[in-house]
Amino acid sequence: MQDIVIIGAGPAGISMAVESRTAGVPSERVLVIERAHEHSFAIRKYYPESKVVTANYKGFEAVCTGTMCLADSTKAEMLSYLDKAILDFDVRVRYNETVWKIHQDEGGRGFTVLTDKGQYETRVVAIAIGILGKPNKPAYPLPASLKKRLLFEIVSTEVRGTRVLVVGGGDSASEYAQHLAHRGNEVALSYRRTEFSRMNHINRDGLLALGQRGQVRLLLGSDVASVRDVDGKPEVSFAGGATETFDYVVYALGGSAPHDFLKAAGIEFDGPEPVLKDGYETTVPGLFLLGDLSAGRKGGSINWAFNSANTAMKRICDRYLR
Repeated sequence: MQDIVIIGAGPAGISMAVESRTAGVPSERVLVIERAHEHSFAIRKYYPESKVVTANYKGFEAVCTGTMCLADSTKAEMLSYLDKAILDFDVRVRYNETVWKIHQDEGGRGFTVLTDKGQYETRVVAIAIGILGKPNKPAYPLPASLKKRLLFEIVSTEVRGTRVLVVGGGDSASEYAQHLAHRGNEVALSYRRTEFSRMNHINRDGLLALGQRGQVRLLLGSDVASVRDVDGKPEVSFAGGATETFDYVVYALGGSAPHDFLKAAGIEFDGPEPVLKDGYETTVPGLFLLGDLSAGRKGGSINWAFNSANTAMKRICDRYLR
């Protein structure tokens, strides 16, 4: 019997395990389940190596409330910090294991977590799977023949000296455009709005500076209507009739919450957002959401993920692990 099972070994999940250990829960009664072969897989996949992980996120002051806290760091420094936390707090992580179902036991006294490798009985479940692992896709169809030319991340494919269109207007879009420009690519960025309102000031200022120097062509107020295969390359048609051919199109449209999985666990929704109570507890007693799943549409930072674990742990200790 576990005291707490944590689904997802990203910053929120690791921090939840650390908060549990800090609160006095024995290592053998805290379990993290991760479907990938290493922790923070989405960060490794979607964050470019040059990304600076900022403590101050979208203008919000970087205030840390729990055990873990992050200053401005590189991607490598952040991953090393999480590596050290796992070792220092003796966090048990089961990698390469996928959770299929969360079943609340009769009487609401605990849960059975079923995976592709077994099942676990636990008093509390914390879901910290994030949303980056399920990137949003455009409404128009994408040609299967262009699978290697239409990207949703830029870590797995080496892109140098080519013509690239980045689609999106958030922090990831800015980071992708800057990274690609610094690697000698001819970069254009298409965003349907006329100004960048979703970026933190560092990404916005950096992108605008590249635009002023002509290193990134900013197509503000543009909207991609369709993409088709022309001689093995994506031909992009914009609303209004203009067309342009690129070597690659990189989509940075954000991610979406795994609604079906959460609803199957019995969690109630208010429109697109899960209903959360104090401490990020869901409408299912003893079932908590952490990280991006607790932050809502505005998204959250790494420190938000850390803080959400600390907040949830206080309620868990008060109500379930006295």
